[in-house]
Amino acid sequence: MKLKDILSENLIKIPLASQEKRLVIEEMVDLLVKAGSIKDRNEVLKAVLDREAVMSTGVGDGVAIPHGKSDAAPTIFVALGIAPKPVEFQSMDDRPVRLIWLLVGPPDQTGPHLKALSRISRLMHKSEFREQLLAAKNSKEALTTIIREEEKYLEN
Repeated sequence: MKLKDILSENLIKIPLASQEKRLVIEEMVDLLVKAGSIKDRNEVLKAVLDREAVMSTGVGDGVAIPHGKSDAAPTIFVALGIAPKPVEFQSMDDRPVRLIWLLVGPPDQTGPHLKALSRISRLMHKSEFREQLLAAKNSKEALTTIIREEEKYLEN
């Protein structure tokens, strides 16, 4: 599964309007609602916030990957938000984040869910790629950057 298969321009928001963790997550879930990707906003939001309560998904290097599983997500979707200013996310490295990936999917798709998480994580380890995403002026530019990076470094 490639990110380009589960991500589209309408699921990328530059810039995010919110500056607080919960509001950023709500804003990201609302992208999925607006795109018609999920059946129930509150159910998906609860799943993501419940997962976040277990342990922060701020993975370091200015990146967070909030995620959750819900029957309200008929398939796996990913959204990307880029914050204009750093957002406190209780990250593993104690630094705020600007790149926020939201991943949601149904409970019975654990394998694909983990593969998508892994793919995002591997791409985000590259500082040059993070900088390119942060420099993206719009969702089309960000999506093109992601597709190009996936083709360059990751197979299938």
